[in-house]
Amino acid sequence: MSDLSSGGPLDHSPGAPVRTIDLGPDGWLLEDTARGPRPVPADRLADHFAEELSPPAWATDLLVYVHGWQTGPDAALVAVRRLLALAAAQYEHHQSAYQRLRPWHPWTVLVRWPSRSLPSLGGYRRIRDRAHSMSTQGHAARVIGRLLGYLDVQRGDPAAPPVLVNRDGQYLHLVGHSFGCRFLCEAVQWAADEPLTLGWSTPEPAGRPFTVDSMLLLQMAAPRDTFAAGFPALAEAPLRGPVVATYSQYDRATGFWHLRAEKRAGVGHAGIGTAPAPVSAIRMLPPAEPYPLATLDHRFVSVDASDVFVRGNGPAGAHSDHLRPETAHLLLSLAAHAR
Repeated sequence: MSDLSSGGPLDHSPGAPVRTIDLGPDGWLLEDTARGPRPVPADRLADHFAEELSPPAWATDLLVYVHGWQTGPDAALVAVRRLLALAAAQYEHHQSAYQRLRPWHPWTVLVRWPSRSLPSLGGYRRIRDRAHSMSTQGHAARVIGRLLGYLDVQRGDPAAPPVLVNRDGQYLHLVGHSFGCRFLCEAVQWAADEPLTLGWSTPEPAGRPFTVDSMLLLQMAAPRDTFAAGFPALAEAPLRGPVVATYSQYDRATGFWHLRAEKRAGVGHAGIGTAPAPVSAIRMLPPAEPYPLATLDHRFVSVDASDVFVRGNGPAGAHSDHLRPETAHLLLSLAAHAR
């Protein structure tokens, strides 16, 4: 089983390690077999996670990353490695900005799904419809929700009293790009309706009332009112930290193409619009400028990255210009403020 396979072994490339899982067109989890990728039997899903995705004791933070449009399996792995490398460099050069984040040893699960299409309006609509159907009519929300539940059970409680903490105390962060943001929102919303999934029916530990510590949505491909119309449960969901979404006026995929496909601009182009809780609007800060807790301590945070995400030619514009030091700074700031 290669490191590019579903739930494959550790990625031994330089930098922070990455595990991968692959979803089929119906959203169900795939595994490698002698005859090629096959769906994991439903009654083996928990066992499969246990066999392939055991968070190591040395990890301080667990990341779940879901890629977006026009990203093949190899490109998805390259992208997440790039983000982790940027975070490592940012942490090394600006540790004073993350006083509470010592040390930073992330362990990442990359969720891959079939997102390739022609770079056209028809292609955009096709992947938009696939992402939606994989979560709502398919199994993606259930599978990712079960994954989050598994990781939550496996990790220790990082904020419990010292006598109760084990050596695996870890924080859980979700990162999505483009249509991948929809998968994460659907998964958390699904899990919120299934309290046994993440253990949310149990008494809330003091100092840690929720399960997911932060959610970072990069250039989300969804209408601006998606949090009010599509994901209203996120306002009350078991998220300890904020839902943070970036946007850039140079993102043509969620601007030009999204406007023609859905008759309205997307979050990735114009920011969060209406939501079931107040939305805080801030600008993306340079790597050397710390984010005060007050700027991120809101249920929904809309981050204007129009001065940062500017590169990109062709139909998508700057839609995939999210792999920047400023993004790593935002991720690390969320992780630090979660402490």
